[in-house]
Amino acid sequence: MRDAGVMESESVTAVEQAKRSAGVHAAGYVTDGMRVGLGTGSTVHHTIVALGERQPDIICTATSVRTHDLAVSLGLQVVPPDDLGHLDIAIDGADEVDPALNLIKGGGGAHTREKIVAGMADRFIVVVDGSKLVDHLGPFGLPLEVLDFAPTVVATAVEALGAADISSRDVRSDNGNLLMDAHFGTIDDPVALAAALAAIPGIVEHGIFPGSMVERVVVAGADGSVSERTH
Repeated sequence: MRDAGVMESESVTAVEQAKRSAGVHAAGYVTDGMRVGLGTGSTVHHTIVALGERQPDIICTATSVRTHDLAVSLGLQVVPPDDLGHLDIAIDGADEVDPALNLIKGGGGAHTREKIVAGMADRFIVVVDGSKLVDHLGPFGLPLEVLDFAPTVVATAVEALGAADISSRDVRSDNGNLLMDAHFGTIDDPVALAAALAAIPGIVEHGIFPGSMVERVVVAGADGSVSERTH
């Protein structure tokens, strides 16, 4: 009988290899002359590494300090988003993806910058491992970026929308704001909840990204496969 630890290690290795394959696959959508948004996360990390290895003639903007530093270290040209204004493509990760390609993002606290960059792009491609696919958004929790001014007032308004629990993180966003996680359970209507959250003063940004923003999702399977989901 094989040792359980060995089998678990092999499984982890297979998932990591699949994530690398998915990241490289997504990098294939980037061609010379493009303006590219670089996301944040463990799978899109491999996309950035693949671009660093290939060194296409591109100009990039980054969604986080961590991504900026990685891209620069790999020799990619990275500039602020205002220097570009418009992007041909943005590639990013996600914490949850439902069948309609609605997303929850922000596990790394970068969802405000990620949403700005995704909104700048003609094409938004998401790269995830298969564990991020869900029937309904919600189990991960919903990241919020919140102003310091009245976080308890904001949390009370979020609870009024149905959040059963709201927790604050010890770390802040790259923008210097508070990070919270609201737990709604199953989110039956992500678009409606997104609109309600956006209407609460003091919320800088929430982590729901509507499927209408997403062109395709590249999925790394636990068996080492790479597949795509589109509308």
